Amino acid sequence: MEQTWFNVAITLLGGMAGWWMQTMWNNLKDLEKADRLLVDRVAQMDTLVAGQYVKRDHFEARMTQLSEALFSKLDRIEDKIDRKADR
Repeated sequence: MEQTWFNVAITLLGGMAGWWMQTMWNNLKDLEKADRLLVDRVAQMDTLVAGQYVKRDHFEARMTQLSEALFSKLDRIEDKIDRKADR
């Protein structure tokens, strides 16, 4: 009789261990799938960001426009200061 209880206990423990291992295996597979999806999304984002850099010609043209506007304003301010100093 004792052998029967021992066999039942070992069978139950083995079944529970097998169920636990199967659950862990499935969870690991789900995590690997989620990881692959995240890697793909990051790669797409990297491509998207890299494609939107400002082109050198556009940047230089815009900086030229802004510097000309800035210097013209500074010249106007300097002229106003000179006129104010002459009084």
